[in-house]
Amino acid sequence: MSADLKSALLAEARAVGFSRARVCRPEAVPEVKARLQAYLDKGYHGQMGWLAERTQWRGDPAALWPEARSVIMLAENYGPAHDPMTVLGQRDRGAISVYAQNRDYHDVVKKRLKRLGRWLIEAAARDGQSAQIKVFVDTAPVPEKPLAQAAGLGWQGKHTNLVSRDLGSWFFLGAIFTTLVLEADPAEQDHCGSCRACLEICPTDAFPAPYRLDARRCISYLTIEHKGPVAEDLRAGLGNRIYGCDDCLAVCPWNKFAARAAEVKYHARPELVAPELARLSALDDAGFRALFSGSPVKRIGRDRFVRNVCYAIGNSGQAALRPAVAALCEDPDAAVADAARWACARLVAVANKQA
Repeated sequence: MSADLKSALLAEARAVGFSRARVCRPEAVPEVKARLQAYLDKGYHGQMGWLAERTQWRGDPAALWPEARSVIMLAENYGPAHDPMTVLGQRDRGAISVYAQNRDYHDVVKKRLKRLGRWLIEAAARDGQSAQIKVFVDTAPVPEKPLAQAAGLGWQGKHTNLVSRDLGSWFFLGAIFTTLVLEADPAEQDHCGSCRACLEICPTDAFPAPYRLDARRCISYLTIEHKGPVAEDLRAGLGNRIYGCDDCLAVCPWNKFAARAAEVKYHARPELVAPELARLSALDDAGFRALFSGSPVKRIGRDRFVRNVCYAIGNSGQAALRPAVAALCEDPDAAVADAARWACARLVAVANKQA
């Protein structure tokens, strides 16, 4: 009966909008505990103290909910219709990570997970089985990427992100833990081969080795998670990236199989594809909240975002943008003021060279 139920589940997952669905056991990733501890011991997590919390669950999905017998891992495609690397050459514009150019994926994915979970409970009941579920999307101590590899959705590439032979790099993950015993799928194997494209493109050398990420040097971490001023030796590497970084994803050769997201809530809002840095630097808190309403960007707040914009202006080489950051040199937020003064100094140097 579980085989029939699983087949119906996979069909329903597609029907509610997921791109792929696979199943594994909660205990399928015993290596995670040691890998997580080694990561924490090296301090690679930086200011993300939450990674060091509840490690007994984060390192052992079976301990998170001991009654669970199966984990349904789901992939949701958010592939862009444009080349996200193009904006990096537009120095007076800001680069926002593809996933954040429209609605917050947490809300979209969780609604689908709950819908699919309700269907599973009802379908199991019709099949004479009692089922309980818990749904997770990136907000609980669940090692989604290792579980997704164990379920066969893809493999963790050398950049530590999940890669799929069918979807490329552009997809979100969601998980449904259930008390049902469903047939597990075979794990996916590594298909990176000798390719080093993702490692070599990183502007801040955030990969100390293949399959190892030092978040303290990662642009996504620095622009989103890191509080306060960014270390001066890393600022130039940020370029014009003001929220996240897609370089290691975009360069992956497996993206030749990627397709544009079917969900319109993931389609980029035109005003967020390559926004003008000068306009972004002038945002106050109300303006920031209005522009990024419903977007993942909103969670970092105006101050951290404008700090990032100041770094981008400082890296622009555009002396004409100096007034935009000069107005922020006495900003009430210390990190914004520091970034603005740094940017001004950079642009003064540019102007002097052009004189």
